[in-house]
Amino acid sequence: MYTTLSIDIRNDVLLKMALLLEEERNAIITINKQDLAAYKGDDISMFDRLKVDDFKVDEMIKAVKNLASQNDPVGVERFSFKHENGMQIYNKTASFGTVLIIYESRPDVTVEAAGIAFKSGNKILLKGGKESLKSNLKIVELWHRALAENKASINWVEYLEFNRAETQAFLEKPTQKVDLIVPRGGERLIEFVKVHATCPVIISGRGNNFVYVHKDADLDMALDVIINGKSKISACNAVDKVLIDANLTNKNEFIIKLISKLKAFKIYVLGDEVISKNYKVDSITSDEIWFEEFLDYKILIGEISSTIDAITMINKYSGGHSSSIITKSDTDAKLFMENVDTAAVYHNASTRFTDGGQLGLGGELAISTDKLHQRGPIGLQHLVTNKWYVHGNGQIR
Repeated sequence: MYTTLSIDIRNDVLLKMALLLEEERNAIITINKQDLAAYKGDDISMFDRLKVDDFKVDEMIKAVKNLASQNDPVGVERFSFKHENGMQIYNKTASFGTVLIIYESRPDVTVEAAGIAFKSGNKILLKGGKESLKSNLKIVELWHRALAENKASINWVEYLEFNRAETQAFLEKPTQKVDLIVPRGGERLIEFVKVHATCPVIISGRGNNFVYVHKDADLDMALDVIINGKSKISACNAVDKVLIDANLTNKNEFIIKLISKLKAFKIYVLGDEVISKNYKVDSITSDEIWFEEFLDYKILIGEISSTIDAITMINKYSGGHSSSIITKSDTDAKLFMENVDTAAVYHNASTRFTDGGQLGLGGELAISTDKLHQRGPIGLQHLVTNKWYVHGNGQIR
């Protein structure tokens, strides 16, 4: 049983983490190089997420400082009611208790996601992938130093050095209380957790994001948004599918220019039957590819006949993460944004903004494609449950 740490101690731990990350910057990067050298897989997106450089350390430091500056998300009054019998009733936010974060490849999760869960008053259990073990253990060592120097138990942040079988056993029969699980990784990891977990799971689902180029699109803007959407292929907010309206003005010129730009960035371009036939790109062999999240230098372009058809296609194939319409028509933008069933919808902007920091949350634990209890980026203020406080003086019913 852990009594929730005061907000002052939580903030002091986070600020100490910022100092330690700076002090140990070179050590973290050096240890991470050992993880990179040991990685034998061919998943380029996983390798990209595994790497820690000065920029990523800067981002970790920025994240914990930002968290320390934010208000306490625990104990916030959401509702109050005075009963006719005199009882005073409040509903307030409360921490979950213990949050287990299971993740692949990304050592920055050991700082940023753990930091959000910690600031929200939770005990943290971390289960990272074997590919990032050395990096993760170094960062957890810093958590323990920050906790100890603020006279808090180091058990507030615990690393579970489990293999797959041990992880499955823990999920099915936890040896300690777990209130919430957050899997951060690919579809196989998420499915593994969903199948074996015995407590609530926040699903940080697949990306497979779409951009729809409407017939009244600004073509230069459309090019910029699509190219930016492939600027980080390992990100879940990257663009994988482009739908181009059949009635687009200067359609032929636009598609030729788009394919040329994509190929200049070494992005492999696939097309549906219409696009592949008319623009000499490889054709898809099955419609099943529309379901795929690529996480690779690959994109699929298709032709669509209307906004309604684009909405229907996105709702069928996307991962429920992000989608964007490029158009000068506010009417069609409204139709698209109100009816596309993704966590984030964009009008004339890149899906790469689906990120807690970019959307004003200061950071994120995960990007949920579930609809309960929070959809999209899960920030500090979302990683709480609630509790009813009822004050009486002997009332009975």
